[in-house]
Amino acid sequence: MPNGDPFGTLICDEDEIVEQEVVTGIAYSKDEAQISIRRVPDQPGVAAAVFGPLAEANVNVDMIVQNISADGAETDITFTLPAADYERATAVLNDLKVEIGYKTFEGTTGMCKVSVIGVGMRSHAGVAAQAFKALAAKSINIRAITTSEIKISVLIDEAYTELAVRTLHSVYGLDKA
Repeated sequence: MPNGDPFGTLICDEDEIVEQEVVTGIAYSKDEAQISIRRVPDQPGVAAAVFGPLAEANVNVDMIVQNISADGAETDITFTLPAADYERATAVLNDLKVEIGYKTFEGTTGMCKVSVIGVGMRSHAGVAAQAFKALAAKSINIRAITTSEIKISVLIDEAYTELAVRTLHSVYGLDKA
């Protein structure tokens, strides 16, 4: 052991970890597309019927949001993918319309995913609300949202990428030296 430092991983309780910055970075990904298939029968196997063939066609799906209808019989599935995969995904889903049983297809390119990242946000309330309020103040519409313990991602129109990134950098104090 050099300098008497032990080797290995230090295992400790989450409360023992030194205070983490709430937000440590903003990331973005341009050239995204969004697809929604609406009024899909809400039954086991539907998600597999959608995403299995897309995977077989080498379509890289990212954000996935599923909403059930008020009557519980149907659902809407929305997801993002690289714009380069949009035509291929559209063709796959058009071929599977009867098998999947969706009623309408909506899709668009020209999207951007912007993510707020930070380990500290899992123990701080209001981080997402702060981002949403800041984007709304700049008239940036959010088309989809996904979250995890350490990341909040929003899908916006690509034209607003720079404004969104600058706004979020400022809101979380990342623009200060």
